Amino acid sequence: MTGKETRTFESATVRTSVTPGAPGTGGAAMRAWTVRLLVVGIVLAAVNLRPAITSLGALLEEVRDGLGMSGSVAGLLTSVPPLCFAVFGVTAPRLARRFGPGAVVCAGMAAIGAGLLIRPFTGGTASFLAATALALMGIAVSNVLMPVIVKRYFPDRVGSMTGLYSMALAMGTATAAAATVPLTDAVGGDWRSGLALWAALAAAAVLPWIPFVRERTAAPAERAPGEHAQGETPERGEAPAPRITRSRTAWALAVFFGLQATAAYITMGWMPQIFRDAGVPASTAGLLLAVTMVMGVPLAFVIPRLAARLPHQGPIVLALGVSGLAGYAGLYLAPAAGAWAWALLLGVANCAFPLALTMVGMRARTGAGVAQLSAFAQSTGYLISIPGPLLVGVLYQHSGGWGLPVALMAGLMIPQTIVGVLAGRDRTVEEEAAAR
Repeated sequence: MTGKETRTFESATVRTSVTPGAPGTGGAAMRAWTVRLLVVGIVLAAVNLRPAITSLGALLEEVRDGLGMSGSVAGLLTSVPPLCFAVFGVTAPRLARRFGPGAVVCAGMAAIGAGLLIRPFTGGTASFLAATALALMGIAVSNVLMPVIVKRYFPDRVGSMTGLYSMALAMGTATAAAATVPLTDAVGGDWRSGLALWAALAAAAVLPWIPFVRERTAAPAERAPGEHAQGETPERGEAPAPRITRSRTAWALAVFFGLQATAAYITMGWMPQIFRDAGVPASTAGLLLAVTMVMGVPLAFVIPRLAARLPHQGPIVLALGVSGLAGYAGLYLAPAAGAWAWALLLGVANCAFPLALTMVGMRARTGAGVAQLSAFAQSTGYLISIPGPLLVGVLYQHSGGWGLPVALMAGLMIPQTIVGVLAGRDRTVEEEAAAR
């Protein structure tokens, strides 16, 4: 796979079957134009997959005061993202089969923009949560479909395209964390206006996906087992989609995904507050979160490419786990004194996300396997991650400090490393499902 990834986007596109009636069926030149538009769409979509969360984390104290939230309710708010990702993410493959992945992602970007525009002006906690859920619904389906789109259009560039997508996601995450407070100050210090500004970025991400809305017929990778396009007959020797729940690797990857998501959403939701309670100014606390997130920009491009070259991704999992444990130890012992170092170390640990996405593409042999594994690992994983941010809020409120919450975060890093090593073994879910 590594040698194949040196080929150009255009050559990969020429080899990729394009759905009749979709953009890109008018010859090689049109296919080259289509793939460039698709790359822009992937990048813009990825940039929009976290600002709804990190912009809120930067202004969580102001939102709590404005809406009268308790610490426990704020913890519930930080648990809403994984809940929505689990509930709505599982619907993504079915929606993609019915409407096409491009149309679903386009609708997802529109939902993100609408939710971000509405939520600051709702006036109550319940309606704020509902509007946030609308935005997160769009993020959820796009989260699941990105590996499917990469596998479908760039089958020989899974590592590099996953790296590009992950890098753009990290850039959007970091930008929202760093810029939300200054932007809020620039619009008069109103947290409502500061949060609503991010809707414009989501609106821009809708545009490159509009041409792909016409692509209604799903490629074989997105079809259900045994499902074929109208007039299409099964090919001889066509492999059925695997039964994911029979695969130990799928379960290990789902748990790994869930534990890394737990750490990520605790970090995005609570890290600025940890630093602010330690005496760090609000603007600096937002910048520290941005440093943590921006570490994913270069590493999210390097780690997937490195992972694609290794038969076993366990060494990378171990390195990320050690960085996380060191960062949490620093937060526990000297949160303000070594704040920049802890932000850097936790930024390295958070790169378990692009590693997990890469392993989704590597642990399945077929497009159908990737679609099933992506939906299973992400939906199951996000279900696993739901209690973490909420528990941190409860522990923070009832203990009066950050000692117990940080100890919880460090403790969860150990099982994350163990299951990550198991998920990184050189095998596929199809092989395991067939053997059981």
